[in-house]
Amino acid sequence: MRHFFLFLLFGWCVSLVLEAQETDSVPAVRKTKVFLEHANTLSFDKEVKSDAQILVGDVCFRHDSSYMYCDSAYFYEQTNSLEAFSNVRMEQGDTLFVFGEYLFYDGNTQIAYLRDNVRMENRQVTLFTDSLNYERIPDIGYYFEGGMIVDSLNQLSSFYGQYSPTTKLAIFNDSVQLENPNFTLYSDTLHYNTESKISTILGPSVIVSDSGTIHTSRGWYDTVNNTSMLLDRSEVVSGNRILSGDSIAYDRERGFGEVFGNMCLRDTLQRTMLLGNYGYYNEKTGFAFATDSARCLEYSEGDTLFLHADTLQMTTIDSTYREIKAYYGVRFFRTDIQGVCDSMQFNTRDSILYMYNDPILWNEQYQLYGDTILIYMADSAVDYAHVKQFAFAVQQVDTGYYNQLKGTDLKAFFAGRAVRQIDVSGNAESIFYPIEDDGSMVGLNATKSGYLSIWLKDNKLDRLKIWPNPQGTLTPIPDLKPDQKELKDFSWFDYLRPQSKDDIYVVRKKRVQDAPKRSNKFTH
Repeated sequence: MRHFFLFLLFGWCVSLVLEAQETDSVPAVRKTKVFLEHANTLSFDKEVKSDAQILVGDVCFRHDSSYMYCDSAYFYEQTNSLEAFSNVRMEQGDTLFVFGEYLFYDGNTQIAYLRDNVRMENRQVTLFTDSLNYERIPDIGYYFEGGMIVDSLNQLSSFYGQYSPTTKLAIFNDSVQLENPNFTLYSDTLHYNTESKISTILGPSVIVSDSGTIHTSRGWYDTVNNTSMLLDRSEVVSGNRILSGDSIAYDRERGFGEVFGNMCLRDTLQRTMLLGNYGYYNEKTGFAFATDSARCLEYSEGDTLFLHADTLQMTTIDSTYREIKAYYGVRFFRTDIQGVCDSMQFNTRDSILYMYNDPILWNEQYQLYGDTILIYMADSAVDYAHVKQFAFAVQQVDTGYYNQLKGTDLKAFFAGRAVRQIDVSGNAESIFYPIEDDGSMVGLNATKSGYLSIWLKDNKLDRLKIWPNPQGTLTPIPDLKPDQKELKDFSWFDYLRPQSKDDIYVVRKKRVQDAPKRSNKFTH
């Protein structure tokens, strides 16, 4: 990928060099005499042209190395100029030919003014217009009332245009259109090299093809290799996906775009955005990558999920499903849920979000953590969370007091945006602080069993079921010892919790003393 970027950067430099040639100083005009080489008849008619030689039939003029042919002409020998009519042709060497119906040529300035059905031919390049001025000394022809330049690959038209046979550089302004077999480019200002077939974009432009649309205002496009470098917040639109960035190195044949600075890949159908300061996207495989302040936004249900990781990958499958993978330092925030873990994966096909390596999930006053957490989604809302292997649920009741559930396996079921039921299976343990109507705590209720289920209402314990062979104790608050207030492996990780969409970028490390020992066995 870096080689691809360097290749495009080289092309950009080449296009700048070609443009620089245009601004080179123009040599002073050396005044030489225009000669009449041939004509079938020569006459003078003071009533028609008092100061002109009237020439008819096979007329030919020579000025230095340039020859001019026509059917008839007026030759103003004193002013070193001429007017030519019908079947006008200019020849300069064996590479440049200009045709038209009328020509006025000033030998002192060496400027030719051609009108009506004008055609300039330079090897494989042909310019068409009705009004062309050709300056021999800088070797530039320009039109100003509409024209077109055609080469072996492209056709370019505009209101104003100029072409230099020496530098091979063409310049177009106002209503510019480049037509290629694979795309059409519309622009305000465009430079084009007929030798390299590279177009330099210098104004608001749109490139339209079967594969998508490009919007840019500065950059270049290699029409031979279908590669480009797009600058100034350009964007590439492919179906329902829009790729934008400060600079985009784009390969149309491969469908590959590499972005440098403020990358954004937006999927308008799936309602997701992938952002980062560096990344790339492959249109053909549907694979996207982002890093350096990478972030993913999912906004399909109004409440946006903001997710950050060191590296993010997103793959579109069959244009319907997408798979998102996040690696290293995952942090996400949504109004109803927040979480952290080392790595994460989400596939819209099964609507399951997988959290791996020290995952922690928060919902309102609840905290879930364990070895692995699976979040089952339904229409972008959380249906239930499944904590596997080692499972721990914590609810803060008051400062220093926490309701706690622990077991081998835990499922937390959601209704709306809040936890409504929690099922624990395998070595289930619990600590609860029953609350009186006046809000005071009665004591600590500790249980042990094989299975446990709780039902919540308004974030308070509504119902508890434990089975089989439950064990339980109730200890009044005054009699509590510090080691009774916490189950083994308890930790309150609120300091790690993302507090807002901007807080996902803040790096926070888990305290050493909070590292759980992953013990699911009853303590004796």
